[in-house]
Amino acid sequence: MDSSKEVSLEIFPYIRVYKDGTFDRLAGFEIAPPGLDPDTRVESKDVLILPDTGISARIYRPSAVSAATKLPIVIYFHGGAFIISSIADPKYHFCLNALVAECNVVLVSVDYRRVPEHPLPAAYDDSWAALQWIASEEARSEPWLREHADFDRLFLVGDSGGANMSHHMAMRLRDDVLGERVKLLGIGMIQPYFWGETPIGAEVTDPGRKAWVDVTWRFVCASDKGCDDPLINPFADGAPGVDGLACKKVLVIVSEQDILRDRGRLYYEKLVESGGPAEFMEIEGVDHVFHLYDPSCEKAKRLFKRVASFINGDGEGHKKETVE
Repeated sequence: MDSSKEVSLEIFPYIRVYKDGTFDRLAGFEIAPPGLDPDTRVESKDVLILPDTGISARIYRPSAVSAATKLPIVIYFHGGAFIISSIADPKYHFCLNALVAECNVVLVSVDYRRVPEHPLPAAYDDSWAALQWIASEEARSEPWLREHADFDRLFLVGDSGGANMSHHMAMRLRDDVLGERVKLLGIGMIQPYFWGETPIGAEVTDPGRKAWVDVTWRFVCASDKGCDDPLINPFADGAPGVDGLACKKVLVIVSEQDILRDRGRLYYEKLVESGGPAEFMEIEGVDHVFHLYDPSCEKAKRLFKRVASFINGDGEGHKKETVE
């Protein structure tokens, strides 16, 4: 980081932008290599899936799975406000080891191009291309996926911005021929990153954090609709909402102290109104993506167990759950 240059914008803890157009990321640049995790006995490897854009995925599987066993496949989109983090971020790597161990799945964590080098919708385009790859013969011939992935039990899961992308991918599958080839059973949305110009819920009494999220999104997405752009507000005028979401069930998880909490609640309520099978979990006493910082804490374990139940169970209709 260059302290001699003049700063034009800082969005802590994501990015510092200088007046000469250069920038420094403030977090999410650490690297954890793939391999066998001795604590969870989950193994991982990196695979180049989109050569044209250089996009890779990190594939995880339980190391003890037998050759004849087929497991659900989870496509995971990491968070980071579309600015920071990657599939190699240690926080995500260790968290996904724990999630895979609990869920007993094959998981494909998808990298994507980030702002500001690659303005939106590049991240969405990369995520869509990853779904196209999953439906391809190339993916089905990838050794770990060929041996252990049940492509008829496919889930999208993500946290924060990754949960946002899971929604948009499911909506796009609704309208695209790819939806006939990809059998999407459900989406798991962990503290989803949705927003809006008009404050709701806790946003009304916390104008400071409301303004911070406003500034972050307007940096991420250069749109004349601001925080009512359909990418961030699925219920703004002209946005498609959630009707006809291309999956059989949805799990929404929010944290009590998260400024994004009420947007997640609203998303769940709209799902229920639309008649879709939706499940909801609120975790008290914690903030946004708390599980990334301590995946071994009891509330993180409860979160992982809830996701595992969602993936491996039959769904529980409009179940709502609060974890104290």
